[in-house]
Amino acid sequence: MKKREFDVIVIGAGSGLIISSYAANKGLKVAIIEEGPFGGTCLNRGCIPSKMLIHVADVIENIKRANLFGITAEVKDINWGKIQKWVWGTVDPSAKGIEEANKNAKNITVYKSRGEFVDKKVLKVKDELITAERIFICAGTRPQVPNFEGLRDINYITSDEALRLEKQPKKLVIVGGGYISAELNHFFSSLGTDVTVVYRGDILLKNEDTEIAEAFTKIVSKKYNVMLNTDIVRFSKSGNNIKVILKQNGKEKEIIVDTVLMTTGRVPNTDILKVENSGVKTKNGFVVVDEFMETNIPGIFAIGDIVGRYQFKHSANLEANYCAYNAFNPSKKIKVDYSAMPHAIFTSPQIAGVGFTEQELKERKIKYLTGKYNYYKTGMGKAMEDKDGFVKVLVDPKRKEILGCHILGHDASTLIQEVIVAMKNKLGIEGITDTVHIHPALPEVVLRAFYSIKGINE
Repeated sequence: MKKREFDVIVIGAGSGLIISSYAANKGLKVAIIEEGPFGGTCLNRGCIPSKMLIHVADVIENIKRANLFGITAEVKDINWGKIQKWVWGTVDPSAKGIEEANKNAKNITVYKSRGEFVDKKVLKVKDELITAERIFICAGTRPQVPNFEGLRDINYITSDEALRLEKQPKKLVIVGGGYISAELNHFFSSLGTDVTVVYRGDILLKNEDTEIAEAFTKIVSKKYNVMLNTDIVRFSKSGNNIKVILKQNGKEKEIIVDTVLMTTGRVPNTDILKVENSGVKTKNGFVVVDEFMETNIPGIFAIGDIVGRYQFKHSANLEANYCAYNAFNPSKKIKVDYSAMPHAIFTSPQIAGVGFTEQELKERKIKYLTGKYNYYKTGMGKAMEDKDGFVKVLVDPKRKEILGCHILGHDASTLIQEVIVAMKNKLGIEGITDTVHIHPALPEVVLRAFYSIKGINE
């Protein structure tokens, strides 16, 4: 079998492209292994297409709320095909363009195929063995599919397929209660699909601050069919439809749907890569790395979802930049700084968070004070008729350090940005309270949440 040597091998063409570009620009011979479209999960199966589709849902929801402002409006028709064409007419050319750019780039060789480890620093790609002194594992995760009875006998989908459906589902059951479930429920429901969310827990988005999760669960339970504390018993075919048998409070129930969407978590792709053949240590399938993103095998690094520290595109990009620097500057390594790592959930209402949740502070026995302010008590919040939105802040009572911030409501992902900046730069609450906020813009709700903290100077 033919064997070829490179200076660098990058497995995965998502955030790993930051590393391959860095190495190629240094004049090193780089191999990129990617069997799918370039751009990774974010561009092709996640962030970008999902947010484009969710924006459609947001537009529809605004139309449906028009009567609150004295406007008579209705959604008369939804052109599913046109929506899909708009999204994938944007995403697919972008992915193809990234791939072509890499194929034509100096010092880069693209392997458009699956690769797997056969030895410590040796991978098999088709009928070729390739090796390099530095290897970067950036191969991400894939949807996890539980072994429910009858599931393999029906045509279920995961988030990978949900975004590219040729036909809009009429009746859909979503299994799971995390952020993917919440976002896709918002999209399909807003476009008119009859959605039932089935979750075995007693609260949706359980990893959010409990007050945020409880408020969100209450809101969506009024809007959609949400079945909590519910287990899947089995699936079976029912003509052209699917029968789902559920158990809630000890009683079995039956629903008939045309589509089943599994959103029950994600698993790392280490098994596909046969990482065990490299000698790289894993834990629960995730690659174990140190504070510099290096594995137990010198010269082999890993970043992103396959590491499992954070599963966000922005955290993967952060790790990639640190990893690239550390791998090629071994005497001047820098620990990855994850401080003020934020996230957002693009559902309705939108959610964003950064720092500790209140339950985490209680578990760690860290003293804190809270501040909270409702959107509706501000000029813009009232103008928007957002009666559910609020900002919650958590601060250190003595040092006035911002420990966390959690927002539920319109533009939460945008509003939280000033708090992220303040936390990252260790500005304390004065970074917010001493800054002039435009009146009556929506960011005033963040300011007033900090003003509402009681006992801060005691």
